[in-house]
Amino acid sequence: MTIAGRPKLTETAPAADLYEVINRRRDVRREFTGAEIPEPVLRRVLTAAHSAPSVGLSQPWDFVLVRDEATRRAFREHVLAERSVFASQLDEERAGTFAKIKVEGIAESSLGIAVTYDPERGAPQVLGRHAIADAGLYSVCLAIQNLWLAATAEGLGVGWVSFYREEFLRRLLGIPSGVRPVAWLCVGPVRALADAPDLERHGWRQRLPLDDVLHYDKYGNGRNR
Repeated sequence: MTIAGRPKLTETAPAADLYEVINRRRDVRREFTGAEIPEPVLRRVLTAAHSAPSVGLSQPWDFVLVRDEATRRAFREHVLAERSVFASQLDEERAGTFAKIKVEGIAESSLGIAVTYDPERGAPQVLGRHAIADAGLYSVCLAIQNLWLAATAEGLGVGWVSFYREEFLRRLLGIPSGVRPVAWLCVGPVRALADAPDLERHGWRQRLPLDDVLHYDKYGNGRNR
């Protein structure tokens, strides 16, 4: 049986490959090799990101590819300062756990990709955004997820750096005032991808079972409630 001229997916067909990539994806910090990303591979990954769905087909994302060492060094110094700010707010036990966790791979990765959100892209009549102002931001997150999964399928690692102030990154990269920096992604070849997320391995937090976050018909109605 075919669907729209394509073979029906089975457990051993491309669907299985997709699930394998989803489960293998990791937020990478220490594993980058620093090797160059072949240009065709980078184009495929960016094309996957640019193929993401977006509210009203607004495509409100931009990708700033950062290879300049001085820029990356300045961003890393800012991130480490913000790490110290966060660490100072933790109790002694949590601070001890956090001390073992690396929060960035800015210098070790091959490339930094800053992903931005332009709310004016396609405005003022963005179909589907009139009732949910953040729908455009959600679209950018879908592009990031596409990029991440494509990179994983290509044997690359991605690490999302979130220890920064948006205004600092805006100034550093010359991002216009109306455009929001959403993510700095560290991207590049890796030695390996860890079997479990760093935060699980270091004891910061454990993944919840699926059934703990499932609700039926109304919020709070769980299968066993």
